Amino acid sequence: MTPEVAALRARMAELSDLHGISMLLFWDQQTMMPAAGAAARAERSATIALAIHARESDPELGALLDALEPWAAGEDPDSDDVRLVYWARRDFEKSVRVPAELTAEISKANALGQQAWQEARAANDFGRFRDALARQIELRHRYVACFDGHEHPYDALLDDFEPGLTTAELRPLFAELRDALVPIVAAAGASDHVVRNGGAFLGRFGADAQRIAVLDVLEGIGFDPDFMRLDPTVHPFAAAIAPDDIRLTTKYDEQDFAVALYCGLHEFGHGLYQARVDRSLFRTTLDDPVSLGVHESQSRLWENVIGRSRPFCAWLVPRLAARLPAALNGLDAEGLYRAVNTVQPSLIRTEADETTYNLHIILRFELELALTEGTLVVDDLPDAWDEGMQRLLGVEVTGPAEGVLQDVHWSAGHLGYFPTYTLGNLLAAQLWVRLQDDLPDVDELLERGDFGRVREWLREHVHRHGRKFPPRELVRRVTRSDLTIDPFLRYLREKLTDSGVLAPTA
Repeated sequence: MTPEVAALRARMAELSDLHGISMLLFWDQQTMMPAAGAAARAERSATIALAIHARESDPELGALLDALEPWAAGEDPDSDDVRLVYWARRDFEKSVRVPAELTAEISKANALGQQAWQEARAANDFGRFRDALARQIELRHRYVACFDGHEHPYDALLDDFEPGLTTAELRPLFAELRDALVPIVAAAGASDHVVRNGGAFLGRFGADAQRIAVLDVLEGIGFDPDFMRLDPTVHPFAAAIAPDDIRLTTKYDEQDFAVALYCGLHEFGHGLYQARVDRSLFRTTLDDPVSLGVHESQSRLWENVIGRSRPFCAWLVPRLAARLPAALNGLDAEGLYRAVNTVQPSLIRTEADETTYNLHIILRFELELALTEGTLVVDDLPDAWDEGMQRLLGVEVTGPAEGVLQDVHWSAGHLGYFPTYTLGNLLAAQLWVRLQDDLPDVDELLERGDFGRVREWLREHVHRHGRKFPPRELVRRVTRSDLTIDPFLRYLREKLTDSGVLAPTA
């Protein structure tokens, strides 16, 4: 290792530690912090953000990268250190464009915005969140203005979550997906009068009983309490403080066990990804997921591709029968499989079925574009949301808490994040095709509860690389093609036909 590489690694280790501390503050705010702590937390978060920004934009780091790039050009392009130089340069170039003062303002607004959102959501009152959201939109416009050369202002926001993706690429992809999904929903005879998950998991279940049952399921698929924990929160998420410190969360609806179960599976997928990055990348900043689209592919794969499959249902039924038997409502494995693959338009994105879910994302994408372009103002956002839900899903919004206030993302200024959920759905299906080629007996493995080989396949092909390879490159390396909607649509049609939702085609 050259002295310059050692110096770069030392700098990245410090940055990695600061990002871990920042994530710990976020986790605490969402799970443990009393409401009155928001103002102080905002100040401390801003201090950490300034410390990160100072190190990411340090001119000495730029000089070090200048010295390293000729060396990197002559080395193995796939080596850890060469990839580290690439990503450190990319992060540096983005960071130096953003003034430190704006970085601090954004961090403070994120902490205060999340608290305002929690209070507004609890009160079902958009007015309590209006000013915090307007502040976030103003800050996003100022942030976008730091980056020239983008064809569309939304590109700068997308790039933070999905490096290299552009609005010009996303618009036709989402339009094609929307046009394919709408007739599938119609053919499925979907109605908002259909009971969610076919009535499975409905009943009255205390949070303690649900926690025991969810943990039993998660431990069966690979949750390890030595380095993972599970906590309740308003809006579930996963936080990786370190590979051996993974914080998962879920939400307990005492009338519907499906919320806790599928949120738990979803966040497990996120946590597993970050726990199984190659240890040689720890504290290099290469140990982060390469993009949120790839990140979401892991959570959606466990939640839906595996979690709503026939073999998983066969494994799940006896396990739940022992822990929370009333949740099954007397369904056997085949009945559960059919129930959890019903199609019904719904208000809440996180509880939506696979078929309608991406229409929720397309609505948010449309609204974010309009907010970024300035064609939609914050005061008109609730009405625009309600109109979009009616247009895309045929659902009438009953109030802000089940409408414009349902997601936490905008409270933290995360415009550009939502499209990655759909990218994750598409990639999960594409990865599953490749996994099935390599593990042709995967259905038998899942049915008997042998999840180890699936976890190992994901570790080998996705998890261990962290962000060494840019997302497009990773997708090509693993699936041997670019991202496309075709595997997802094929997977969806096959599952809906198999579960009896769609009639077989001639």
